[in-house]
Amino acid sequence: MSLPRDYQKISKVLGSSTLYEASGLPCAVDRQIRPVWKGAFIAAPAYPVQCSAGDNLGLHLAVANAPRGSVLVCDTADFVAGYWGEVLTVAAEAAGIVGLVINGGVRDIKALEAHSFPVFARGISVKGTVKATAPSVGKPFDFSGAVVSAGDLVVADEDGVIIIPGAAVERTLQEGQKRADKEAVFISKLREGRTTMDLMGLAYPEEHA
Repeated sequence: MSLPRDYQKISKVLGSSTLYEASGLPCAVDRQIRPVWKGAFIAAPAYPVQCSAGDNLGLHLAVANAPRGSVLVCDTADFVAGYWGEVLTVAAEAAGIVGLVINGGVRDIKALEAHSFPVFARGISVKGTVKATAPSVGKPFDFSGAVVSAGDLVVADEDGVIIIPGAAVERTLQEGQKRADKEAVFISKLREGRTTMDLMGLAYPEEHA
């Protein structure tokens, strides 16, 4: 399933929070998965990969097999080690991979930033990994709160990471734009002196009435 035209530009303008609300889906991943350098942003189709604890063979296989333009979404069962660093970043760039979201750890942070390669991870670790097993590559799984399948839209920024199912992407982008337009009008009214209590129809609790 192909993603809508201009989905990257639209996703960056709207951001993960607006798209999360617009989706109406449980598509947000664990909030502890954060950008490892300031300003990192991803909007790209997912390529799922699962690694065993302390073993990054799956990531090497994913870099070799993922379609160009993909973001790797890697499960490590929350085990933090240095699964990814500068070597895999260079390999990924050559293969056309545009980013990494991992619920494990990474290292070589200065190099990742120097390459402008966006990475969102649970942690940072100097510890290395072995290369022995690969539970699954390219297959769907539940990733830290959201199901991920190949081709789903991953949007990641400073607010968090969301994974929108491919079948819901076009609707979510449209609803996200409507939400952003509505908020622009709302903000304009706030600047004119209206209050959120008024605009949102809120009332004081009885004990403060």
